[in-house]
Amino acid sequence: MRLMRLIRLVFLLVIPLVLAPLTQVYAGALQVQSARLWAAPDSTRVVFDVSGPVTHRLFTLKNPDRLVIDLSNAVIDDKLKKTLTRGGIVKDLRSGPRNKKDLRLVLDLKGPVKPRSFVLKPNEQYGHRLVIDLFSAGKAGKSLPKKIRTSNKPTQFRDLVIAIDAGHGGEDSGARGKKGTREKDAVLAIARRLAALVEKEPGMRPVLIRDGDYYIGLRKRIEKARKHRADLFISIHADAFRDRRVQGSSVYVISRRGASSEMARWLATRENAADLVGGVSLDDKDDLLAEVLLDLAQSATLEVSNRVADNVLAEMKRVGKTHKKRVQHAGFVVLKSPDIPSLLIETAFISNPSEEKRLTSSKHQQRVARAIMNGVRSYFVANPPVGTRLAKVNTRKHVIRRGDTLSHIAQRYGVSMTTLRVRNHMRNDRLLVGTVLRIPSQGS
Repeated sequence: MRLMRLIRLVFLLVIPLVLAPLTQVYAGALQVQSARLWAAPDSTRVVFDVSGPVTHRLFTLKNPDRLVIDLSNAVIDDKLKKTLTRGGIVKDLRSGPRNKKDLRLVLDLKGPVKPRSFVLKPNEQYGHRLVIDLFSAGKAGKSLPKKIRTSNKPTQFRDLVIAIDAGHGGEDSGARGKKGTREKDAVLAIARRLAALVEKEPGMRPVLIRDGDYYIGLRKRIEKARKHRADLFISIHADAFRDRRVQGSSVYVISRRGASSEMARWLATRENAADLVGGVSLDDKDDLLAEVLLDLAQSATLEVSNRVADNVLAEMKRVGKTHKKRVQHAGFVVLKSPDIPSLLIETAFISNPSEEKRLTSSKHQQRVARAIMNGVRSYFVANPPVGTRLAKVNTRKHVIRRGDTLSHIAQRYGVSMTTLRVRNHMRNDRLLVGTVLRIPSQGS
């Protein structure tokens, strides 16, 4: 009996001490709680929700292609692996222990990738996250066509390109309404409707920056618009505010301060700035001349941005209440392209219950899209860029503003001063502010 009691006492005292380190390891281990995948045309994002700050490293392997992610002092539930939706370049997710306390995750891939990873701290919607972006390293990753413009047209005139950017996407859902409506879904629906209207418009062609539930970096959105040689960039959003009574739409263009900081950024990397000044390289220009050339290009862009925004805001007032009576100015990154006229439209306050409901209505989405289309059309029909089909077909008009000269107007529209005088029955070159000049079509 004494021996049995002694054995029992040893078991009660020693066994917990033996198990304690193992229990502490798993109790204190990082938990991989869930995984999500977002597939974009040119990249795939995998997001792991984790229980705390994560230490990790990653590397790629070939034959077959796969990405290895090692997490320090971490564990994962085997059931979680089945919840990851396969898509994009990812075929499967595997995992296993490493060094008895670490975790190794393996993404089986359809081809070679260039990975990028970063960690995110908790926000209102998510906790700690490990984000893995996979960019295709092979030919399959090239999502943009080699030829932006078709070359089999019998004429040199091109379509006007409207880049339409649905804000947020993927992991970034944007603002949320009280009933759970996500900004990224509502604005994508409006963007697609706007693209359909632009597609039907003679002489115009739409480019959807985002056409699915995935995220694109803010400057990547500008780059995509530039690759398609966009004539206008429209970013569509839905605002939110803590006071749910606030409502109405708003239209923004870049602020002068934001434009100045962006010009400084481009001047710092002059090899990227040639496209912004009509193909004139800035590499061999002194600082003052380079700044003047870029400022001229940017000023023209800002002028068009403001005038298109005025037209769109006027049309948005027909749809419903506007939050601000005038076009607003801000330093949004997506508005900072020095060479593409850009505007950002807050279509409504998704935090307002009535406006949230309207944002989910297909009828209202169509009305908003049509208002934006009307504003864009009214400007470009009157002011079609040189070389576009609109410039060939339409008789353009120019409203004289303070500071305008006949030579400047002739140069802007690519016509001679003599042609302007004849078409408008002018006896001299004096211009009266507010007078409307008829601009002859190219080739007429």
